[in-house]
Amino acid sequence: MTNIQRINSQIDPSQHDIGIVHIGLGAFHRAHQAVYVEQTLALHGGDWMIASANIRSNHKLVEQMRAAEHSYHVVEYADTSNVNLREIKAIKKTFFCGSNEGSEALLAQMTAPATKIVTLTITEKGYYLAPSTGELLLDAAEIQHDMASPSQPKTALGLILESLKQRRAQGLDAFTVLSCDNMPHNGVRAKGAVVALAKAQNAEFAQWIEQSVAFPNSMVDRIVPAVSDQDLAMIQADTGISEPTVVKCEQFSQWVIEDNFPAGRPQWESAGVQMVNDVSSYEMMKLRMLNGSHSLLAYLGSIAGFKTVADAMQDKDIRIFLEHYMMQEVVPTLPRFSQTELATYCQQLLARFENDSLQHQLKQIAMDGSQKLPQRWLSGLMELQAKTLAAPAIELGIAGWIVFLCNAEQNQQSINDPLEAVLFELVSRHRDDTRNLITTLLQRDDIFPASLCDNEELIGRIVAIVDQLLTGQKVQNLMDVK
Repeated sequence: MTNIQRINSQIDPSQHDIGIVHIGLGAFHRAHQAVYVEQTLALHGGDWMIASANIRSNHKLVEQMRAAEHSYHVVEYADTSNVNLREIKAIKKTFFCGSNEGSEALLAQMTAPATKIVTLTITEKGYYLAPSTGELLLDAAEIQHDMASPSQPKTALGLILESLKQRRAQGLDAFTVLSCDNMPHNGVRAKGAVVALAKAQNAEFAQWIEQSVAFPNSMVDRIVPAVSDQDLAMIQADTGISEPTVVKCEQFSQWVIEDNFPAGRPQWESAGVQMVNDVSSYEMMKLRMLNGSHSLLAYLGSIAGFKTVADAMQDKDIRIFLEHYMMQEVVPTLPRFSQTELATYCQQLLARFENDSLQHQLKQIAMDGSQKLPQRWLSGLMELQAKTLAAPAIELGIAGWIVFLCNAEQNQQSINDPLEAVLFELVSRHRDDTRNLITTLLQRDDIFPASLCDNEELIGRIVAIVDQLLTGQKVQNLMDVK
């Protein structure tokens, strides 16, 4: 028997103007940021409704949101028998930028005097930054387009630049840019990307952005799986809701934001948002413990034959392995937290991973690996090496990612990664020589720190693991990391 708590929207969208433009109208945005804005509007009112846009894909979702007059539901599962059904009306407009008309409408909204904040969930690759160096990928086709045709931008960076240029010309204050993506120092990285693109166009304009536009850092945390047809059927059976825009997620949610909003902001703290002076310790803890564990599950759990996070967590060897990773290979890199705090967080994460109502697909987490590994594993690995501490779990994870690449290339399955073509070509060329493959991959300084490709002992260990996995060794047999 499912216990459902229904939470109806307490806001009338007609009574609130748009104050936030969001780029990246996906499930996470609708289950996280929009929920906090909904709760804040219900408590305090104000003109902080959201206009959300997709700039590259999913025109269908925009049409569905418009057809539903931008009202939708978030289904929050504590487990299969404890569910919150939350109605959300915080999104007032949606845009799709697959046409000039859509881009112009979005730019007009971003330039509107009422717009005070532009938020982003565009994934790591949407910033066009080299994962290991943070430099803007000036050769990327989309960046080249935005440099050549700045008034018709295709990227979020270009949209931000063009709207800021128009606001400045009209004498309007700059909006604040708030990244909500899983990257360390996401505000700093967003600023670096925007300023680098601006410098390619106009050095004086770039200097104005550096001085006038706030880019606060933030940390977001909520597990929001993609909704499958099976999920839609389960949600309808549990709640009676059959809308195509419904989102499912866990009940846990966290948002930590650096409080730097010169143009103003909603009273988010009343809805549970932690407004702080420095986000860095929170984001590092979450990236390395939660996201790092997720990536281990994605590659090693898949090799073990599991499809979802919860299924993999039923394997006691995998659970013990993850606990080791967090407590022995992440905790030493997080000095700002006490051992007790981190042990508590570790146990909370293990419990969240075991939530079988989410059906969080490992293949979803496995995508974009080249963009995720540097901040989830590799930066921590470098710190552990500096302390002369072993990192067998991270090394096994790297080997798992390489095996994942080999299997995907052989089966012609997309990994949804900006470096997919390059990585598949390397795998194909070195398929019969594991050492050459691994050495060549580690030489990719757009993924791996430069010092790793000279570490013969590390290379030898990863070669041995990859060979064992490729020849059918059970991954659990390699998880004895004591």
